[in-house]
Amino acid sequence: MTPVPYVVVLTGGIASGKTAVSDRFAALGVPVVDTDLIAREIVQPGQPALAEIAREFGAEILDETGQLDRERMRRIIFSDPACKMQLEAILHPAIGARALEQIASLDADYCLLVIPLLAESGRYRWADRILVVDVDEASQLRRVMARDDIGMEQAQAILNAQASRAQRLALADDVIENRGSLEELDRAVGVLHAKYRRLAAASVPKR
Repeated sequence: MTPVPYVVVLTGGIASGKTAVSDRFAALGVPVVDTDLIAREIVQPGQPALAEIAREFGAEILDETGQLDRERMRRIIFSDPACKMQLEAILHPAIGARALEQIASLDADYCLLVIPLLAESGRYRWADRILVVDVDEASQLRRVMARDDIGMEQAQAILNAQASRAQRLALADDVIENRGSLEELDRAVGVLHAKYRRLAAASVPKR
């Protein structure tokens, strides 16, 4: 199944302000499909993806309530790139399929599909347009340290585990530079909202 609405992917590095941007589009009536939320949904008890993770990594990856032990899983994939790839091979297809289902059910001219790790995944080539929320690395580090109450070394390690700023910008059709005021962010989103409505109206519906 291919999505019917015009699909704008929203991506950006950690602490770039993706949520602030998506919230503003949502306030304008734009449906938002968030792959981070989907990723949490598909690993709930009873979901096929969680059962597959337990088969691949062992029952000890589950806590006493049957939930995914996220901290243990995080330690495993950070210490072993092969395990990270194994987990992604389970999650990414399931996330993509669920995203397609949600998009296809929408009654809207266009929608926003939030994919934080677009540059890392290489998926979602069926999307119509890519919007990157951009911010300099120094600002990212400050925000991550303040948000997560961590030191510079740990914050830098988190950034290093993601695609580079240049890699994300290379994918962009549109860029929001999120270094100014909230009023400036509101204006930038408003301009793009009008643009995407025009593009959606001129596009050929996908079936």
